[in-house]
Amino acid sequence: MKSTGIVRHIDEAGRLVVPKELRREFSLLGENAAVEMFTHEDTIVLRKYAPACIFCGSMDDIIEYNDIKVCATCAKKLGQMA
Repeated sequence: MKSTGIVRHIDEAGRLVVPKELRREFSLLGENAAVEMFTHEDTIVLRKYAPACIFCGSMDDIIEYNDIKVCATCAKKLGQMA
């Protein structure tokens, strides 16, 4: 992990502002920008959100059904099983 030297405080509403420099670097500008949050021991990790297949983790040819994301390959396999 690389330290940026940037420190931000959490406001009274529990919000944290991601600096514009970092948002620009990771293409997180605009209303539809989204991040995923993960924890590991005492660390919080933010990662640019990219939809992935619930079964194999692929980000190619994603199909969404009832808020579940599945790639075309896994969807075909599921169809064959049915």
